[in-house]
Amino acid sequence: QVQLVESGGGLVQAGDSLRLSCAASGSIFRINAMGWYRQAPGKQRELVATVRSGGSTNYADSLEGRFTISRDNAKNTVYLQMNSLKPEDTAVYYCNADILTNLRQRLNAWGQGTQVTVSS
Repeated sequence: QVQLVESGGGLVQAGDSLRLSCAASGSIFRINAMGWYRQAPGKQRELVATVRSGGSTNYADSLEGRFTISRDNAKNTVYLQMNSLKPEDTAVYYCNADILTNLRQRLNAWGQGTQVTVSS
């Protein structure tokens, strides 16, 4: 019915940059907030950043301004630009979207996750 597909993860060195993308498809009437979460080994999933349909954003305090979230409403796509990556940023990154379907059902959709590994 609704699918979120992430891309852009990989293995990088400390200080490098990566850009994650997540495209939503399917029976979508409207997407409210979109966001990124991450889960490191042995830890709980945590918020990275969210962006509402109007463009307002929210970030985890721990990011220190290194990440930027954006979205293209025409493409139902959200991006996460990650700069100055650190080994502690290593995690599986998940895309999330608050979706109203064409049947007017509200879904909290998740992507399958993309691995980001930062070596020191």
